Order: sequence, then structure tokens, then C-alpha cells
Amino acid sequence: MIFNWFKIFVYHLKQSKLFSLLNVLGLSIGVASVIFAILYWNNEHAYDQWNPKKENVYQVLNIIGSTGDTWATSSIPFGQTCKATIPEIEQICFMNDWYNEAVVKYQNKKVIDKKITISDNNFFDFFPFPIIKGAKKDILKEKNSVAIAEEQAKLLFNDEDPIGKSIIYNDKSYIVKSVYRIVKPSSFEPNYVFGDIIREGDINNWGNFSYGLMIKIKKGADLAVVSKKIHNVNYVNRTLKDAKESGQTPEQYIKENGEIKVVLDQLKTLRLHGTKTTGSASPEGKGNLQLIYIMAGLSILILVLSLVNYINLATASAIKRAKEVGVRKIVGASKNQIIAQFIFETAIIVTLSILFALAIVELSLPYYNTFLRKTLTMNGGEFYLQLILIFGLVIILAGIFPAIYISNFETLKVLKGNFSRSKSGIWIRNSMLIFQFGIAAFFIIGALIVNSQVDYMMNKDLGFSGNQVIRIPFNYQDYAKKGDKYQLTKQEILKIPGVEEVSTFAGTFGNSTNSSSGFTHNGVFVQPRNVEMDFDFLKMMKIKIVEGRDLSPKFASDTIDNWLINETLAKTLGLKNPINTVITSGWGGEKGIMKFKVVGVVKDFHITGLQNKVPPMVFINMKTLKWNNFQNVYVKVSPNNLSETLDKLKVYWEKNVNPDYPFFYEFVNKGFARTYEEQVKQKDLFFILNLVVITIAIFGLFALASFSMERRLKEIAIRKTLGAETDVLLKELSKQYILFCFMGFGIGIVPAYILLQKWLEDFAFRINISPVPFTVALISLVMLTLLIVLAKAYQVTKIDVLKYLKYE
Repeated sequence: MIFNWFKIFVYHLKQSKLFSLLNVLGLSIGVASVIFAILYWNNEHAYDQWNPKKENVYQVLNIIGSTGDTWATSSIPFGQTCKATIPEIEQICFMNDWYNEAVVKYQNKKVIDKKITISDNNFFDFFPFPIIKGAKKDILKEKNSVAIAEEQAKLLFNDEDPIGKSIIYNDKSYIVKSVYRIVKPSSFEPNYVFGDIIREGDINNWGNFSYGLMIKIKKGADLAVVSKKIHNVNYVNRTLKDAKESGQTPEQYIKENGEIKVVLDQLKTLRLHGTKTTGSASPEGKGNLQLIYIMAGLSILILVLSLVNYINLATASAIKRAKEVGVRKIVGASKNQIIAQFIFETAIIVTLSILFALAIVELSLPYYNTFLRKTLTMNGGEFYLQLILIFGLVIILAGIFPAIYISNFETLKVLKGNFSRSKSGIWIRNSMLIFQFGIAAFFIIGALIVNSQVDYMMNKDLGFSGNQVIRIPFNYQDYAKKGDKYQLTKQEILKIPGVEEVSTFAGTFGNSTNSSSGFTHNGVFVQPRNVEMDFDFLKMMKIKIVEGRDLSPKFASDTIDNWLINETLAKTLGLKNPINTVITSGWGGEKGIMKFKVVGVVKDFHITGLQNKVPPMVFINMKTLKWNNFQNVYVKVSPNNLSETLDKLKVYWEKNVNPDYPFFYEFVNKGFARTYEEQVKQKDLFFILNLVVITIAIFGLFALASFSMERRLKEIAIRKTLGAETDVLLKELSKQYILFCFMGFGIGIVPAYILLQKWLEDFAFRINISPVPFTVALISLVMLTLLIVLAKAYQVTKIDVLKYLKYE
């Protein structure tokens, strides 16, 4: 029986090659889109799931100040007091929540590694990577200890046993204690873990939030109770003490200065559901949950569109098989047998579609990985189970309805030969066609709005100009002499032809500044970003002064107690006449308290992405402080003979700044563009999926229009015989599809508007949704519909009249 079913399937496949191809291709595209989404979904949800400690390990975050900035760093005494006073806390671990990039040396060999971290001695109690060589416990107990990942050990030591060997990092010697194997994916995947993170000067400094902090709580402990106790540590040791010193009640102090709030993010969900932070949160970065949901939702929508397209084509083509079904019923076939046959045929088509889909994914995976910056592969038991589930769902969803629909054909009506003129099932196919138009409208509107937002971000005035300004990392190891080395470097490279200006500040455009300090003025507490900068930095970046003046070497006080504030800070403090206002800050000075006079107001500019509001900022000359926190030198270069200028900069840099590091530069505008990289991805994603949706919609519209018009061939022949003109026939044949187009558009605009409004809420600076995308989408749909339908209708109007009337 099955063999006969297969022969019948092959026969109809040959009879309808085009529509069979459209069926397979449509389903293939839908299944491929779901596979892409599944691969991304699986990878993002796999982070830290290998870690047996994931349920009990938490990252400690601090919400500081009235602006609600959240930092993934804490102070040493805070963490140690929590461990000493809260019995539910089993362990704490201070570690860098970012990677260092530095040179690691062994004898005459050196490598530059971008994944270096520094940690407490119990790092491997929190991230128990398998130890393949060396000590398995107390690995980083000694201050000069280091553990190395397996691949880096091979790179640095070749075939030598690394255990006990001495390596150099930041001009210090460290002994290799262990070699470990990184388990991926993980929130922390360091190639080197160095011990000795705690600096002696920070042991009693409650205000120095410079250390990432992880805590491990005991099994069965109540997280709410632990959070309350941790919050109380800050309240007792900071709020109460500071309130007493300032002569205020705790309530008054909190009202004026705000209160530090602690958030605990579980390692198990850190990647996707962790709290959004001002700085870094984990070295491997946070996952984009919004992009995951967008990809999953859109891929499912495309699969649904493919299924609707398949069902539409299947029910429409069923008319040609009506007599076959009628004859089979006459000779004794049951309804269940007919349903089983057509589900069997659907299973074959779905199998072919999945094979084509896998081929599409395999060929496209390198581009997909580049798009997501991943290394996804189609393997793993979970993926194959999901593939089997998709296979079963698609067969059920695509096969059941057409099979039942076909099996319900009335035998007598079919055998009389008038079934093709009946209206049975037409309304269902038309409803599905309207649904297809709705999905197409949704994608076109979405693509236009996302494209408009990204274009707005790319073209918005940022308040600074990075044209021809490059950022060069200043990898100078002697911290004490860093400032002097920078000044010497500045004077020397200004002599290079093509170098127009040189300056620096403690931060990067797109990633904010390197520090933040809070203070209270006139009862208002703020937590501004600190911009330690060289003279003429604002001038080089074309950042405007709207009131007062810039800092200048002409004024001695500009390196002692003068500073600038931005417009946002002036508004936050309610300063109508900010010039000469004296503000007391806890930033700098031997006692940690300094008074600064405002000598200028800086026009607001975007130092972070347009997703964020412009933060309050203070600007101070780098000579005012006893330390230097800058990491880059900014050089404005002439566009003329640029390659020659860069070559000379490279020669100077590698010879005089740090010979261990290769010369690297990046244009400031390119660096800032990474702040909307995710949105550009979403724009590209919508564009690609738009093409997919329109392609599937064209398949369905073309096939359905073909079937519909072929059923009306005799009607068209009669109309032509009675003198109907071609343009009248074209109008008559196409008007219902234009009506369906408008109905589908009406369905698609509501979810498009609601979901796109929700998407735009993530941006502090955004466009307003105008009627333009909706108008363009409607016109595009109508034009596409007319193009397809009229092309087919015109072909139909050229039929041979006698061929269809000779038997009448």
C-alpha cells in the first residue's frame, strides 16, 4: 500500500513540478529560519549551565546615586564584612569583571593575550574548570601564582611542562601552578588567572568600587534574607557613619545623598537576565535577550507563513485530485486511509524540505556566525531532538488540514465533474492569503521603522566630531611615570608630518569614562562621570563650551581646583548661574575632600550610545590629580598622506612607548559606531527576513492566482466571445486580490505598531513613528500584488477561445 502511495506521489510530483518545487522551497525557508533561531537560542542559554555552582553563585551589583547607575564592582571592606557577618555566605571572591590585554613572557618568548584576569585565590571554587596539570586545590594561594588555560600553555611553552615555570606579567614574576581546560560557553573564559588582586591601600577604603565581587551562598539559604543582610552592611557601615559625621539623621542623609542598593544576579541566568550595568558585568559580555526574542518570534512567524503557504497550495491543488479521491472512495477506500495517504505525502515533502533547510543552514552558517560573532555548529543531542520535534510539528500542522479537507470531498459531486466549480474551501484559502498579506505588511513596516531608527542614530549630531581622530592604546607599564611619558610622547609625535593635534582623556567614546564619584550640592546628590583630560581635548573633539571658558594652561588654578560641568549636571543641580559656583567633592585630595570651582559649562555630548541619556559629567585637568587613569592617546591626523603618517606613528610607538605591543589604532567614529552595532544587526536581520517573507508570499500569491484563474478559463473564454476587452478582464481578475491585500494590510499594521513602539522604548533618543512606513508598505504590497496577478491574468486572457468552448 505504501509503495502505491509513493508511486501516486511521484506521478503527481511530475505532473505539477512547479508547484511541488514552490511547496518544498517555501517549507525549506521556513524550517531553515527556525533552525537558525534554535542554534542561537541554544548557545545563549547554554552559558554557565555546565557549572555545578551556578545555582548558588551570585554577582554583586551596586546601584549608586540618584541617576540609578548600576556598577558590577564593590569595595574590599564591603565584601569582607559581608563574609564575616552573614552566616549564609559560604565564600566570596574578588575578581576583575573584565579582561586585561597584556604581554606575557617566558624566557625569550612573548605573547599578547586579550583574556587575562586577576582574582582571589578561590577563583576555581566559583568556576571549577577541569585541572589537567598541576595543583588542584589552593591554586592561587601564593601571591605570585598563576593558572593557565590549556591552549595558551601550548602556545607559550610548546612541549615543555609549564608547572613550576616562571612567567612575566606587568614586570612581575609569577609561577605557573596549574593548567586548566576552559568549558564553553561561560561568563568567564580567561586564558590566564593571576592571583594577588587586592591592593593594600584598598583594604579599608569603603568608597573604592574597583573590584568585581562574586558570592556563594549556602544551599537552602533564603536569597531575600541574604539580600536584606547585605543591604544592612552598607546601611550600618556607610549610611549611619556618614550621617553621623555630617550631623544628620539617617533619613535626612538618605534624602540628600541617596542610598547604595545591592542587587544579586544568579550565575545561572547572568548571561541573559542579568541586571543592565553602567560598566562591564562579565568579561564575555551580556547576551542580547531582545535579539533572541526577535529572532525566535520572526523565525516562527516565517515558519507559520510557510505552513500557510503550503496549506493554501495543497488545498488549491486538491481540486485536480478530486476525481482520484472519488474513485478511491467508490472502490472501498476509507476516510482514514485517504487521510493517511495525504499525510504520508506531506511527510515526504517535509523530509525533502528539512534536507534542503539543513543544506541552506550549512552553506549559510559561516555568514551567520560572522553576523552574530559566534562559532555555532549543527550538532549535539539537544539540537537533533529539536529537529525531530520540528519534523513532527510541521507534518501535523501542514498535513492534517489538507488531508481532512481532501478526504471530505463528496463522492457524487466529484464524479459528476462539477466539483471544480463549487466554492468549497475557497474562503479558507482566501483567509490564508489575507493572513499572508498581513505577515508581509508586518515585516515591511518593521524593516522600514528599524531602518529609520538606525539611520537616525548614525546621522544624529553627537555633540563631538571624531573626523580624522584616531585612538591609540597607551600601553606604558610604569604607572608612576605614565603622565610624564605621555607628555613627552605628545611633544614628539606632534613633530610627525600629518599629525595635527594630540590629547587624551580617561575614557573612550562609546564606552563612557573610567570613573565616577558622587557628591551633594544644595541638598541634591549626583553621581557624575569623571572626565580627567588634557588641555585642548574638548577643542580637538569640537565639543562646545556654552558658558564660561575651557580649562587652559594659562590659569594655574586650572590644575589645582577648577573644573567644568556639562549641561545635564547644571540642570540636575538646579544651577541657573553655574559659573564660579564652588562644589565640594569627595574626589581627590589627601583627605578625600576637595572644593572645585566651576569655570565653564560643556555642551552635552554623547559619550555612550544613543540608548542612554547623556549622563551628568565633570571635567578636570589630568594634572590636578595624583594619579593618571587614561588608557589611550587621541591623535588628529591629516587626510593627506595618511598612510605615511600612520607608518611614522607606528615606528615611533613600537620603538619608544612599549616595544612589546604592536601598534594599533582605531578611528573614533568607528569605535562609537559599535554602540549601535546590535541595532544594525537587527536592521540587517529585518532586511534579510523581509526578502524571505516576500519570496514566500510571492510563491503563495503566484500559485493561488494560477489555480484560481485556471478554474475560470471557461468563464474567460465566454466573456471574450461576448466581446469583453482585455483591460476589463484584467480588472475583473485582479480586483479581489487588491481587496485581500488591503484586508491583510489592515491586520498587519496593529501588531507592527505595538511591537515597534515597544522596541523603540529602549532608546533614550529615538524617532517618532510616522505614517510614512505604513504608506510605503501599503504601496509596496499593492504594487507587488498587481505585478504578479496582472502578469498571470494577462497570460490567461490570451487563451485559445475555441479550445475551451468546443464541447459546450
